[in-house]
Amino acid sequence: QVQLLESGGGSVQAGGSLRLSCTISGYRVVTGCMGWFRQAPGKEREAVARIDRADATSVADSVKGRFTISKDSAENILYLQMNSLKPEDTAMYYCAASTTFSVGFGLPYQYPYWGQGTQVTVSS
Repeated sequence: QVQLLESGGGSVQAGGSLRLSCTISGYRVVTGCMGWFRQAPGKEREAVARIDRADATSVADSVKGRFTISKDSAENILYLQMNSLKPEDTAMYYCAASTTFSVGFGLPYQYPYWGQGTQVTVSS
């Protein structure tokens, strides 16, 4: 059974940093493409970052230069380093895993496995 567990969320002031972790069981991070999504109240879930099986990464324009996605294959953990946080980054953040080499950016339906989310709140 595949289980993804996010951690590292919290409340920070604008300009601060957080590192989200996604601890995974029943699935190896080298298996397929993995991603981070977020959803703010009243808004649709949006893609934040993606890392494919070859470690090629993509990030949304809204977080480019501020967020970095990475994975630790030995520890089987997916990370999202978030710097220079803004109030508009406030959302529930989810990690997701697929079984394919790569998936189209911003296509949540291509990820069959999801975590429960971790809340990030950025105050001005």
